[in-house]
Parts: sequence; structure tokens; C-alpha cells
Amino acid sequence: MTDLETRAAPTRAGALRRAAPALAGYAAVRALGLLALFLWSAARDKSAYTLLTARWDALWYVRVAELGYGYEVRLANGDVHSNLAFFPLLPWLERLVAAVSPLSYADGGFLVSLVSSLAAAWGIFAVADRVYGRRAGVCAVLLWAVLPVGIVQSMAYSESLFTALAAWSLYAVLTGRWVTAGTLALFAGLTRPVGLAVVAAVWVAAVVSFARDGRAAGAWEPARRVLGMVLAPLGTAGYVLWVGHHTGKGPLGYLDVQAGWRNGFDGGWAFARFVADKFTSFPAALAGVGLIVGVASVVWLYVTGVRQRQPLPLLVYTGVVTALALCASSYFGSKPRLLLPAFPLLLPLALALAGARIRRSAAVLGAVAVASAAYGAFWLNGSGPP
Repeated sequence: MTDLETRAAPTRAGALRRAAPALAGYAAVRALGLLALFLWSAARDKSAYTLLTARWDALWYVRVAELGYGYEVRLANGDVHSNLAFFPLLPWLERLVAAVSPLSYADGGFLVSLVSSLAAAWGIFAVADRVYGRRAGVCAVLLWAVLPVGIVQSMAYSESLFTALAAWSLYAVLTGRWVTAGTLALFAGLTRPVGLAVVAAVWVAAVVSFARDGRAAGAWEPARRVLGMVLAPLGTAGYVLWVGHHTGKGPLGYLDVQAGWRNGFDGGWAFARFVADKFTSFPAALAGVGLIVGVASVVWLYVTGVRQRQPLPLLVYTGVVTALALCASSYFGSKPRLLLPAFPLLLPLALALAGARIRRSAAVLGAVAVASAAYGAFWLNGSGPP
């Protein structure tokens, strides 16, 4: 990590030129995904734009932007779905876009998602480029774009916004910009509960940096680290404490809100039971095998990252994101979407593709991009994403 911190960072214009191939490739993949979605939706007499902006979480974010907090739905089984479960940064931005333009809240969410997805792609490139070089950075961005659930990156959801903030916060940590890292972690904490992962990365990196460097980095450097550490948790902590005060249930009130959605952290026990239940019949057993292979692949990618000595902030961030995604008792169909921000998992694959011949890498990524576009169109016109 010392080498990463001391290496000179490129200027903003130079950084954009360096990232241009990755951003162009990312835009092309997402355009392909949107084209496939619009064609598939038209064939089924559905509105692709409605699927992108007015479904599942997107509707809840719009309600927050339009009505504020306090809206809830009481289900027949007694569960209470409260919009307090949704963190405020995306609806704040939707409201801002609607205030300064003729766009609706839903339009604003779609615009924020598009801009954020490009910012996320650039941030992923910046991190991968700094750790493994430019070719690996381009491959990492394209791999993130062609994920099977990549269509979510273009929806009025908070995944793209969160990933952009997380990636640039991690890059700031790697380049020793502690105040920037803490500020971006603060905003990430206002976007999704998994903002804790960014906070953990900033804190662990800062503590290790203190232990390693002491006061050798200069008189002001320790103060910057401390300020970054102070700023990082303010977003998550501020919103969670506000929810507790708003509900009158104290600091743990947000957990009660999540319980109304049957969300919680059980160490993966509910998910394990869900997978085991798949083996009670033959057709479902195939899905069970697929789930086991998927989880094993995620674990393998993380272990490979450890063996390749990824920087500690990336390992901490990825570990927390993965643990929260796989070990939560939330709706199981949403787990692939919850893993979208865990982009450092893709770095071992990006490194392998970067080492292959360009034609071979391009052929692999092109084929996967087509498959991802088709799957995204099918998925969004069907049951997903929750």
C-alpha cells in the first residue's frame, strides 16, 4: 500500500483520457443492454422505461422524494413495509433534479443512475488501474458492465450511485486523500446500509497507516486521517439515529424497520435453508446447484484476491459487502443485485483477461455482453429484480 500511496496520481484531464477506452466500452455495453430491453419489452407490449423507473425499489424512492418519510404499507400477514428502510441520498437527488428541470422524480432517478453508473465505471477503472494497470482497469469495468444483473446499473435504483461513491472513496484511500475518502464514505452511508463497508475500509486503512507510518508522513497527515475517520461514519450513523428518533424506538429503531421487511442478519442460516429446500424436487435441485456454484465462485474470487495481495482497503470493503449480501435474511432473489457494489471481486478475472491476447479477451467479453443483454431483458420483463 505504501507504493500505491506514493505513486503520483494523474491530473483530472489525464485521468479522463486514460479511462476513455473503459468508459466508451462501458457505455457500449450498457447501450446494448438497453437496446435489448427496449426491443424485448416492445415485443411483449410493455414499456421498457417503466420497467427501469417505476418498479420495486424505484417506486419507493420516488415516494420518498415526493412525500417524504412516513409512508408505509401494512400487509395481510402483519408485516409493515416502511419507506424508512430506504436511505435518503437518491431521493434527495431525485427531488433536486425535479426542482431544477421539467423532469419528474422518476426521470430524475433514471438520470442520476445513468450519470452515477458512468462515475462508478470510472471509479472502478481508477482503482483497478492503480493496483494492476490500465488493461486490467479496462477489463474490470467491462466485467462489471456485463454482469448478468448489469441492467440494474441503468435502473432508478441506488446501486450505481453507491458503487460510484464507494469506488472513488476507495481510490482516495489508496492515494492517501483521507478527507476526500471520509467525505465520500459519508455520502455512501446516506445511500445504502452497506455504506458500513466503506466506513470499515477507511477506518482499517487509516489505523494501519497510523501504525505503519507514525508521524513520518508530516505534521498535517495524522490530522487528515483523523478527520477522514470522523467523517466516514456520519452518513450511516446520522440516518440510523434519525430513524430511531423518528420512530421513538431509540438507536436500534432502524433494525425494527428492517424487520418489518423481514430483513436481518442471521449469518446466512436462512439462505442456507433456502438453498437446501431446492433439493426437495428435481427441477428445483438444478437451481440449488447453481446457487451453490455461485456462492462458491464468490468465495473463490475473494480468496484469490487475498492471495494476489489486493490492498487491504479493497479486501475489507469487499468482505463486508459480501458478508452483508450473503448472510442477510432478506429476499434471496435480490442477492446478486446486492453483490453489484463488490466490484473488487472481479479484479482476479480482470487480471487474467488483461494477460490474455486482446482478440481473445474481446471475444469473451463480447459474447458475455450479448448474453448479459439478453438475460437482463428477459429478467426485467419477468420476475426481477426485487
